[in-house]
Amino acid sequence: MATPNLIYIVADDLGFADLGCYGGRPASFGAVSPNIDALAAGGLRLIQGYANSPVCSPTRFALMTMRYQYRVRGGMEEPINSKSKGSAALGLPPQTPTLPSLLRQAGYATALVGKWHLGYPPAFGPLRSGYDQYYGIMAGGADYFTHCSGKGDHDLYLGEQEHHEDGYLTDLLSRRAVAYIERRASSARSGKPFFLSLHYTAPHWPWETRDDADVAPQLKTLFHLDGGSVDTYRRMIHHMDEGIGWVVDALRRKGLLHDTLIVFTSDNGGERYSDNWPLVGGKMDLTEGGIRVPWVAHWPAAIRPGGVSAQHCMTMDWSATLLDVAGGTPDPQHPLDGVSLAEVLREPQRTFERPLYWRMNHRHQRALRLGRWKYLKVDEHEYLFDLEADERERANLAARHPERFDALRQQWLAWNATIPAIPDDAAVSLGYSTADMPQR
Repeated sequence: MATPNLIYIVADDLGFADLGCYGGRPASFGAVSPNIDALAAGGLRLIQGYANSPVCSPTRFALMTMRYQYRVRGGMEEPINSKSKGSAALGLPPQTPTLPSLLRQAGYATALVGKWHLGYPPAFGPLRSGYDQYYGIMAGGADYFTHCSGKGDHDLYLGEQEHHEDGYLTDLLSRRAVAYIERRASSARSGKPFFLSLHYTAPHWPWETRDDADVAPQLKTLFHLDGGSVDTYRRMIHHMDEGIGWVVDALRRKGLLHDTLIVFTSDNGGERYSDNWPLVGGKMDLTEGGIRVPWVAHWPAAIRPGGVSAQHCMTMDWSATLLDVAGGTPDPQHPLDGVSLAEVLREPQRTFERPLYWRMNHRHQRALRLGRWKYLKVDEHEYLFDLEADERERANLAARHPERFDALRQQWLAWNATIPAIPDDAAVSLGYSTADMPQR
């Protein structure tokens, strides 16, 4: 089997049930995600997969390092905000081994198209952490038309230089990804594979479709608290899905689709207009709606069509999987927390026990998923849920199963003792509160 090209597609704030292949309903304009649904039908869909965090930049630290995000100071921010511009502490240190840097050592060409959100140059940046090429935004979000961040500064970059280009951001990212594939196709066919990170900002606020250029001048903040709708949100997903279709078409035209592993996910659970059914909660929550996300893998050379897996996994596991199937080698000085899922790709019915841990400064949250059981703490309240029977986390079984509850609680505490404590200056940045909209 040929060494695969790798494409890691990450949506931003996508809900668990926003896609048709995860139970999403058609929109007013028809199917929301036909191209992603086709990747799922032609590959593997995971129904018990998670993000490393319920908020964006911590998950991205884990994606890049294949380790728990808490091992890096910047990963303690929830999330890194625009005030970090100029900071020499809040970002991904260039000396840290990353998925792209290790893939580059294994002979891959590497590129990031889209959102970085792991610190700003000159201290940090994609080109300093293993990517050969970069086109996208450095901040956590940007207007889809002006390409300005929440601070109001222009935030579209080519390499480390500001880049001005008219267009709807989702489409610009999709077209840039297609152009990269077209440029790399000949080398890929000749034995020089590529790794493309395609990290969309969609469907993250502000609530702007391709036809909403007139909305941008009216925005008071990127949070767009007085705008949006379910229909607008679903069209934003559809625009991203169209772009993913362009990417797949480019691979097919260039004869690369068979030997390319495409992985699709979201950085965390859904936000204001998303559909997380049947899960409760969303972004910033360690209830299932904040961390359970779609995971789709498509690789015709190795993955049989129509697969569904119940394997428990999280973001850093998929990064470890990409490194594994590419023949890359982890840095022994930075042992991985992520676990390769390569065998699951080939045999979806096979599963193995995979404890998953989370910690949030926001509301002092804790969580541990072990088998069917989940230990959860939010504020001063602690819970035990049987997720096989109760995915909505409504029936607290802590009093009924005190020994199991205590064992999981102690297991979480033992894990927590192995990672750095949250520093006093770590920030929690909330864009809105119940003053802006009722609690979900």
